This record gives sequence, C-alpha cells and structure tokens, in this order.
Amino acid sequence: MQSLSPPSPIKSLVRKRPPVIRGSPGKLLLQCIYRSDSVSFPNGVGSNRADWQSSCAILASKVVAQQQPANKSSSGGDVDGGADHVAAVNGHKTSVDLNLVPIEKTASNSNGNSSIKPHQPQKPLTITDLCPAPMHGSHLRVAYQGVPGAYSEAAAGKAYPNCEAIPCDQFEVAFQAVELWIADRAVLPVENSLGGSIHRNYDLLLRHRLHIVGEVQLPVHHCLLALPGVRKEYINRVISHPQALAQCELTLTKLGLQAAREAVDDTAGAAEYIAANNLRDTAAIASARAAELYGMQVLADGIQDDSSNVTRFVMLAREPIIPRTDRPFKTSIVFAHDKGTSVLFKVLSAFAFRNISLTKIESRPHRNRPIRLVDDGNVGTAKHFEYMFYIDFEASMAEIRAQNALAEVQEFTSFLRVLGSYPMDMTPWCPSRGDNDDEKIPF
Repeated sequence: MQSLSPPSPIKSLVRKRPPVIRGSPGKLLLQCIYRSDSVSFPNGVGSNRADWQSSCAILASKVVAQQQPANKSSSGGDVDGGADHVAAVNGHKTSVDLNLVPIEKTASNSNGNSSIKPHQPQKPLTITDLCPAPMHGSHLRVAYQGVPGAYSEAAAGKAYPNCEAIPCDQFEVAFQAVELWIADRAVLPVENSLGGSIHRNYDLLLRHRLHIVGEVQLPVHHCLLALPGVRKEYINRVISHPQALAQCELTLTKLGLQAAREAVDDTAGAAEYIAANNLRDTAAIASARAAELYGMQVLADGIQDDSSNVTRFVMLAREPIIPRTDRPFKTSIVFAHDKGTSVLFKVLSAFAFRNISLTKIESRPHRNRPIRLVDDGNVGTAKHFEYMFYIDFEASMAEIRAQNALAEVQEFTSFLRVLGSYPMDMTPWCPSRGDNDDEKIPF
C-alpha cells in the first residue's frame, strides 16, 4: 500500500539550535513531538487527516465550479459565484485561502463572449494530485539520529539515494517523525559487529507500530579530527560516541595520545562541538564527512582497531511491504513465552525442523513484568526474569515454511508480533580503508 503524506515543511518543526555549552555537546535537531501536539500545514490546513481530506475536497469543488459557463447564474453573479457557496464539506467548515489559479480564457469570439481553450477539460483535484506518494528511494524524507555527518546519515543515503535526510536528536524522535508524517522513513542502527546490539532501538521497535521494510549494512571508517593547525601533541582529550571510543582504543594508544576519553551523544556531534567552541586541546572520532562539514582536519585516518567494523541499520515505515520469494528475504519477530520449561527450545525447534536459519536472537527483559516469582515446596521461592525475545530468520513470510513455523511458535507463546519481512542487504562487503598500521597513521 502506498502511503500519502501531507506536505508539511520540516523547518517549522525544528527549533533553533541553542547555544553550545561546554560539556554538553549533544544538541537538539528535531524536537520530540508528542501525540497531543499540533502540526501546522501551509495555508492553515488542519493538522489531522480529516481536515486535510476536507480541504482537498473543497479544492476539487472550487475547480468544478470554475469550469461552469459564465451564464450559469441567472441573477448576474460572477463566474466564480458557485465556488463562493461552498461552505463546508463533510461537516468541516473552512476559511482556508486556497489560492486557486483561474482557468485561462481565449480571446473574445465574434459574439463578444469568452470561451474555454479547446483542450481536454481539467479533471478535479484529488489527494494523490496534491501530494503524490513518493517513489521508493527517491524524494523521500528520511529521519535519522544525529547531526549531519553522522554515520546514520550515510546509511540513510545508501538506503534511499537522493532522499531528504532529517536529523533527529534522539532515536525516539525519529520514530515519532515517521508516525506523525513528518518523515516517510527512518533509518536507525540495531547492531554493530564490534559493539553488539543497540538495545534502545529494540525496545522502541516494540513500543511503536512502525514496520521494518529493509536493512542496510554500512562499513564504519573512523578518523581522528582536530581544528586546523592543531598537532597531536596538543591533544589532552578525545571525545566521541562510547562505541566509537571503544572501537579505536588500541589505535589511540599506538598514536601515543595521553588524552582522556569522554563520551558524547554521537560522533559527528563531537566534531561540531569542537568547532563551535574552538577547542584546540580536544580531538573527535568521527567520519571524514564530518571533518568537511565542520572545518576540521584529519589527524589520523582509519583508526578503528578492526577493519571489519560494520553497523547494520533497519529502514522503518508506517506500512509494511508485501513479502516476495524472488529474492532473499529476512523476517524479524518478537515474542514472549508462557510459563513452563523448554519453551525456548520448542520455539527454536520450529525453525530448525524446517531448515530456517536464524541470523540473530536477542533477549530483553519484559518492561511490564520483569520479575516472576516461582514457588516450589521443595526448593522455596525463586525469582526469574521475564524476557521478550527478538529473532531474525532468513525466510520470507510469503513462504509456506515460514508461515507454518510461526503457526507452531504461536502455540508456545503468550505474545507474538512480526516486526517486518523485508529484502536482505546483499551488496558486496569490503573491509574499511586503512587495513594496515602504515595506512592508519599518516602523519
């Protein structure tokens, strides 16, 4: 199903960046918007879908009225008089300035009456005419977490070339941007080959009703950045995302940097913070694009300890895609099991018996009931954690074996939800640049 998104300028929802305060490099890019907040659309159109559809219907009515002959009104009213009587549509009154462009008239004929140009009559406007659904991968508004220059922005560009990337200060804001039609898609990280899972996004996948429609894997290439003219001997502090600091620890030691490590919200935000505050004693670990955007110099290129450093991102949308069998698909589910022994084994066996490969299994404590008490007369009372299990497996929901596997899993679970069935990222993978030490430290 194609989704329709009302044209709402993102600039009206992004407040000005507050002054940067030392020690707080993370900054707000897109405000957190709650469900009760209103959104302003152009020309005063209402924020909810009903008002938007009504305005579209009013547009269509005015166009039809303008096409009526000039002598329609016997009382001598003007040609657009019929349009002025459109007071409400579907019970919604409006005073919106619709700014309709009059239909062009030809020169007066021999009788002195103007006539419509001899071409095909203009068809009434529809919602699709006003806001056509974008083609997959082009002219999409894609939300990501971080600031321009972040790896998430690069992942959004790889997933949807030529998209309009929308920076968000938090992961949850990116989810809300899609839910509130501010963005068409969101591209968010879920796991890294060195740092493991991003648990926050797994929790948000369960809290929100978005669907996974694709995945993209992005090699991570870290650089050590500083202000122009700064040498490594002047550096006494290195700031970046916690995972980036951990992924470059060995290389930083080889560089001989006797500098304190300080964690901030994101890699590109660290570079922006140094540039904004003119910190000549601080370096950042970020991408080469961040150096270009914020006027930084690259002190060392490819400083990740392991060149096989890849982050997996998922693409989220309001509507799921139709699963197919003509290419490799992956399906993501989450479930909670009932009380009992060997339940997890039975669930995994449902996939093993059908030769379905599991690519990931992640357990997260149940938010509403994290601890369960078990009373046994022989051993006393024990406390066990209640878990939610996230599983990725290589099969499409269009395949009978996947459908049968989930039907069997449902017998042993108290909760089961399909997060998405989507094409696998099959692009060839190559290690990040700078695989040897001579290339990593080009001073």
